[in-house]
Order: sequence, then structure tokens, then C-alpha cells
Amino acid sequence: MRVLVATDAWRPQVNGVVRSLENLATEAPSFGADITFLTPQDFPTLPLPGYREIQLALPSPGTVKRAIAAARPESVHIATEGPIGWVTRSVCRREGYPFTTSYHTRFPEYLAARLPVPLAWSYSALRRFHNSGAGIMVGTPTLERDLKARGFCKLMQWSPGVDADVFRPRLERPLAFPKPVFLFVGRISIEKNIAAFLALDLPGSMVVVGDGPLRAKLETEFPNAHFLGVRSGEALAEVYASADVFVFPSLTDTFGIVLLEALACGLPVAAFPVMGPLDVIDRSGCGRLDMNLHRAAIGALDISRQQCRAYALNFTWRESARQFLDNIRHAHGM
Repeated sequence: MRVLVATDAWRPQVNGVVRSLENLATEAPSFGADITFLTPQDFPTLPLPGYREIQLALPSPGTVKRAIAAARPESVHIATEGPIGWVTRSVCRREGYPFTTSYHTRFPEYLAARLPVPLAWSYSALRRFHNSGAGIMVGTPTLERDLKARGFCKLMQWSPGVDADVFRPRLERPLAFPKPVFLFVGRISIEKNIAAFLALDLPGSMVVVGDGPLRAKLETEFPNAHFLGVRSGEALAEVYASADVFVFPSLTDTFGIVLLEALACGLPVAAFPVMGPLDVIDRSGCGRLDMNLHRAAIGALDISRQQCRAYALNFTWRESARQFLDNIRHAHGM
């Protein structure tokens, strides 16, 4: 099976969408599938206003049409609702290419956090975008129920995974900060609600890994926190292993691959009881979910690291790739 994935999220961005797609490409050949990509690297780009780390692609319908024809895919998968996604959707509809989509990011909520755009307007546009395809892949049952209630249809589960060989417990703790260490990993941007974490009166140390438009502001407002910048792979896994609790203050994430990475390193989670944490953590016993984030963070200190590791091993990138390809076959009746 040949699948062309069109995505506005791509390297050097460091986020869950990019990680999911990279691991999909790695695992798909073992199922007899070949994944190729249409990314911002294939088009002229300009920095996204207010978030210069992200390059906004400027695709043309002709370029997208030629790229699809050259790839000769049996299916096109549109992973994001950015310029590449919208142009690819238009070309697929006009040329008759079968396509699916995935819903990774709650853009209506993100947009509303920055601009006075009603949620109803944003969801109307996204319904039109996604419902025109053969199926919509979503990461969690909670997101599926939410989107179904908003009029989205043909929803299918596609859960992310974790590399449990890289993200694993370690005896050594390279970060010599005063314990206990409370950690956040992710984009340092408004939708991550990081200030809710940094404002907590917690013992020990607070550590933030990542970068983004709010970093300078938060470093000034919270001088006692430790900002380590972007880390990945083994370097990131070492940070997880040096912490005592992973604090996830986001109210809008649909899943949060960082939750699985933390758990795979034996790190319990403290979060709000919202979409994402509810699906990953809820009844696992591997975290504390509470609208009082301070109480959740302190409570998570008592959770067994071995229990967290064992639970994370249920999520693999191989299983994630199998789900994706099964969804493609089901959507197109293959």
C-alpha cells in the first residue's frame, strides 16, 4: 500500500504530530506499506506571525497536484488543517483522489486563546474540512465523543505510541536539582497553560523543557524555575528520569505523547481531569488528576515508578502504525 501524507507540521518542529508521523514511516514497511510525505520542505515558506519557530508553507494547487501524481498513492492522508492541508484537500476533491484526515490539535480553542474568534465559526470550518474525506482519525475516545457531538462523522481511533527503549527508567539522575523535581515538557506557548504549573508553591525544583514564544516572558516571571531548552531522544529521556513528577497543565491537548514518554521513564503524572489526561491516565493509577493542580502534583509523588513503566508498555509505535493502516483500508474498502 502506498500512502502520501500531507502535513504542515514537520521537522525541525518538535511536537506530537511530527513524532507520530516519523514513527509511522518507520513502522509502516513491516506491514507492507510505504509512506511518503508532502511537507513545508516542498514549498516556499514564511515564519508564522507570533511563532517564528514554525514555517508556514505557501503551496500552490499545481505543485500539490504534481506531487500527488508523482507519488502514485493508493490513498492520501491529510494530517493537518494548515495551508498544505487545505490545498491538498482541494486537489483531492477536484481530481478524485481518495483521502482521509486526522484531528490532532484543538485549533478552535487555540485560536480563541489568541483572538476573539467564536468557537462555532472555527468548528464549522473544520467540519467542512474533515467531513469531506473518507474518515477522520482521532487519538482518544474522549476526543471522538466530543467531535461526534459537534457534527463530525466517520471517526476512527488512531492512538500514538512511545519508544520504550529510549524512554526508560534509569538509575542515574543527571540533573542535580533539589528534590523533588517537578517537570514540564512541551511547547512554551499560551495553549500549554504552563504558568498554571509555574505559579504553584511546590517544594524542590520546577524544570521546563522546550521552547516557544512565551519562554522569555515566563523566564522573567518565574526566575526560580529551570528552563533547559529543547531536548530530544536520550537527552530528553535523561531529564524525565531525573524528575519525580511530570506536571501537565494543558487544558486543550487531545492526547499528549509526552505523557507516554514520562510514564515509560517511570514518571507519574499530575494533570487536570480533562481530555488527554483522562484518556491516558484516568483509571491506570499512574497519576493524579485534580482541578487543584497543586494537590495533584503532591499526590503523584507517592505513585510507584514501576507501575508507570508497566502501563506505558501497552502503547507502541508498531501498534499505532497498524491502527493507521487498518483505518486506511477500512475507510476506502480495501
